[in-house]
Amino acid sequence: MTRSNNWTKEETIIAFNVYCKIPFKSSSKTNPTIVKYANIIGRSPSALNMKVGNFGRLDPELKKQGIVGLGNGSKLDEIVWNEFHGNWEKLAYESELLIAQFQNKKIEELFEDVVIEFPIGKEKESLVKQRVNQNFFRSTILSSYNIRCCMTGLSVPDFLVASHIKPWKTDEFNRLNPHNGLCLNSIHDRAFDRGFMTVTPDYKIKVSKYFEDFTKDHAVPDLFLKYDNQSIILPDRFLPSKDFLDWHSKNIFKL
Repeated sequence: MTRSNNWTKEETIIAFNVYCKIPFKSSSKTNPTIVKYANIIGRSPSALNMKVGNFGRLDPELKKQGIVGLGNGSKLDEIVWNEFHGNWEKLAYESELLIAQFQNKKIEELFEDVVIEFPIGKEKESLVKQRVNQNFFRSTILSSYNIRCCMTGLSVPDFLVASHIKPWKTDEFNRLNPHNGLCLNSIHDRAFDRGFMTVTPDYKIKVSKYFEDFTKDHAVPDLFLKYDNQSIILPDRFLPSKDFLDWHSKNIFKL
């Protein structure tokens, strides 16, 4: 049942979660993700879509592209934006916890396929939180790149990976920072992770000389060499950090 009363902070936090999970240009009252979460919080899809648009007006990266979002946001939108924008781990877990609570579920029930064999106690809690965070990071990165690989343009979701620029184990603080992510297909994700490819701070793809020993392999030019010095497809928001890209080029990339 929909309601006409003012939005609560809890509902607004979930709306910010949705804002991060869908490509902004694809947001509409008929978008399946909008419909899904509108039903969860008891709002109409139109109302949730408008709330997503309200967050769009606060996003400086959209403004740079001339995308201004909606103009009639509330003070609460700004409060939630200021509290969670940049504090991605807090946003990921707290918003997903609220989504579970709105459905009268425990948060681990949202990931039953993964946590069903988890041990009880603190170890289970830690693994559930890790799973929640990883799922949020993937959703945010794929939506920012409009669900396509930033190197090849491949748009088959099952083959796409939210790839960390600075690895998960290397930089704990930026594990969920969407500026620390690239949307890559699974092959180029592995190549990037192992240092056989990198992206420079000016968003150019660099391919390692490692592949020079494999030029007779017909797949190598098609899969790797032809992308050397090409520009990546930039996301609509959450541009990859130039500092993180510089770090990867200097510390992971195999010249």
